[in-house]
Amino acid sequence: MKYGFTIPGSGPLSAPESMRTLVRSGEDLGFETVVCPDHIVFPKEISSPYPYNQQAVHPGTVGGACLDQLTVLAFIAGQTTTLRLGTSVMIVPHRNPIVAAKALATLDVLSNGRVTLGVGAGWLKEEFETLDLPAFEERGAVTDEYIRAFIELWTSDDPTFEGKYVNFSNIHFLPKPVQKPHIPIWVGGESNRAIRRAARMGNAWHPLGSNPNFPLNTPELLKASMDRLAARTEREGRDSKDVEVVFRVSTFDPESDGSEGIPFAGPPDKVAEDIRTYEALGVTNLIFDFGGVASSRVGNPSAIISMQEALALQVWPRV
Repeated sequence: MKYGFTIPGSGPLSAPESMRTLVRSGEDLGFETVVCPDHIVFPKEISSPYPYNQQAVHPGTVGGACLDQLTVLAFIAGQTTTLRLGTSVMIVPHRNPIVAAKALATLDVLSNGRVTLGVGAGWLKEEFETLDLPAFEERGAVTDEYIRAFIELWTSDDPTFEGKYVNFSNIHFLPKPVQKPHIPIWVGGESNRAIRRAARMGNAWHPLGSNPNFPLNTPELLKASMDRLAARTEREGRDSKDVEVVFRVSTFDPESDGSEGIPFAGPPDKVAEDIRTYEALGVTNLIFDFGGVASSRVGNPSAIISMQEALALQVWPRV
């Protein structure tokens, strides 16, 4: 099993010194990946429902602050040497695909091959409208096409693409990413369309367990979706083993007594048992959102570091 953690795009933990402290701590403890979220603007009036909590309200919309995702990862790259730099997730339609592919390739070169691209289609219609993007209702088709364009730009000596939303030819696209054949792509989302996208073009499926519309908050529910993913991958003519499962955990709580049976909440022995259960399902990576459960306890770096240490020093040796 490989492990990662999240860095917020707003709030006190996104301050430069806090971020520097957290990523260096995570790297020293042996985490493989850090991921950060993606928003460019939060409109002041939002009616779009946020998919990942019961309140259907994104916590960042209250204050409205959000750092640029790729700039955050570039900053983290300069503070670390081995930690992988992940997007969880990049809202693919937000950026011109040639510009985004160039930024990601540049980051991969400058970080010596440490980028992982988590991708999603987005949920915030008002943000799409503010950015003057293709229609929100077409975001799935746009996402699929832009991902194909990324791969063409990163892998072809003579990149050429003719689509509905992007076209290019007769260009140099250099340098290519360090990683071959291209930057790994984790496909976010829990819907059937997300599963199909992962089966068709992903190196991994990257779901969250907190989507009330597509609940994956038990091993049994996750396994059912993983079975659908494997079957779909085979229908796409790919080996199901070529699409890993990277599960994002929002329920880690070392202060819980574990009596409620919530995965990854409880004392070290119980959390270690949960990790073994998910590993047996075929999950290859766990990304921990340390602010997912006890947000009131994680407003400063020391609280997050305590949770990093609880996982790395108390749980991992028991797995």
